[in-house]
Amino acid sequence: MKNITALFLLFLSQTATADVFWFVRLEDGSTNWQYVANFSSGILIVALSITAVRLAFTRRAARRYNRDLEEIRAQLEDRVKERTATLDNANGLLQQSNRALEVEITEHRDTATKLGLSESYITNILRSMPLMLIGLNKRGEITQWNSRAEEISSLPSDKVLGKNLWQAYPTIAVTPEQIKQAQDEDKTLTVKYSQRGQYHFDITIYPLHDQLETGVVIMVDDVTQRVQSENMLVQRDKMSSMGEMASVMAHDINIPLQAIIKDLHTVRLDLTEEHIDPIGVQELLDDALIRGRQAASVVNNLVSFSDAGAGEKQQANIIDVMDHSVELAADVLSVTKGLRFKDVAINHNYAEDLPQLRCHVSELQQVFLSLFRYSCYALGKVEDPEHRPSINIEISEFYDAIWVRVQHNGVGMSTAEQQLIFEPFFASSHATADSASAEKSDAGERLSFAQFIIADQHQGQIAVTSDIDIGTTFHIQLPFATAVVAED
Repeated sequence: MKNITALFLLFLSQTATADVFWFVRLEDGSTNWQYVANFSSGILIVALSITAVRLAFTRRAARRYNRDLEEIRAQLEDRVKERTATLDNANGLLQQSNRALEVEITEHRDTATKLGLSESYITNILRSMPLMLIGLNKRGEITQWNSRAEEISSLPSDKVLGKNLWQAYPTIAVTPEQIKQAQDEDKTLTVKYSQRGQYHFDITIYPLHDQLETGVVIMVDDVTQRVQSENMLVQRDKMSSMGEMASVMAHDINIPLQAIIKDLHTVRLDLTEEHIDPIGVQELLDDALIRGRQAASVVNNLVSFSDAGAGEKQQANIIDVMDHSVELAADVLSVTKGLRFKDVAINHNYAEDLPQLRCHVSELQQVFLSLFRYSCYALGKVEDPEHRPSINIEISEFYDAIWVRVQHNGVGMSTAEQQLIFEPFFASSHATADSASAEKSDAGERLSFAQFIIADQHQGQIAVTSDIDIGTTFHIQLPFATAVVAED
């Protein structure tokens, strides 16, 4: 198409200066306009055909371009929709994240508020505790000092926090060695501290676990009033036991004294006769001597039992302590009509080679005597005339403790009585409705002071198992090693 147009233009340019119609002129020089018109029409038709062809190709190309543009626009629209959907999804996720963040922030605020309240509550508990509470880090520096510690030491917390305990409060009844022992052994250490018999403290030292910085906590409890009350209870129970012993002793002493008086009266009559029977007089005097020794034994046992104060603990053979308690009970116990302790069959089952026990001998004798007295009450309640009252005593060693079991075959205890037998002022069903008998039974059957002696004085345990139709067994555990006791 471009070549034809160029030739046409070249033809026109060549004929511009010459005769344009030279090729249609006739011989006479005239122009054949018919030829001119035909030629021009042909040229025009050719140009129009060329133009039509170009227009057709152009239209076809335009259609193709339009289709491409439509495809591009459709792709762009799809991309826009995808981007819009992605943005909508991202916007939804962002809104959800914002809502979740708002909820988390609210929960965090609530948690922070609760933690603040809990911390304040715990701090208030620690500061309001009725005992002295001290926290130490591993270097012995004070990290906690409550109000009771301020009151006892007269040192405010802001003056001692961060300082070494023994530099800030040198009079405290806790040593660095005890702190180190609790940390090294990783267990609670209990220390009983007494100051000239006037003040009594229970000191507990326990290490902290699962903390960024390890340390210990010291709790000092002033138990002076409790110890004094318990000692008064022991002394009162002891006096009650002594009163019973004294009343029984009067009867036990009266029998040998009456025999002695009778023997002496007989000897006196024999001495007035003309013929004296020296052998008969000798027998009467020997009998009087035996009766006198019986009365002296009763008095000596009472004096030994009433010895005031337990004194220092001493090494003792538990079997000797038990045998002496049985002997004492045989001399003084007569708690029911028609039944005396010496009428009860005593069965022994002692292990061999038992180690020495560090204890308060007289206090353990009080415990055993109380158990024998209670057993006599239960044995006296059996109404079967063919019943043979017996008490079985077993002493054995198990791990690091001495175990003592005292079992009788009398009337047992109910479940309620077993739960309350070691409570102060407890009276079992053995007591009668009569007020005087009830008071006497209460004094004889109460075992609260026995529990105090075993648990507090010897760091042991006492328990009871019983069946109404079989009898009762008392179990006592006495450890070889007791808690540390510090005395000023």
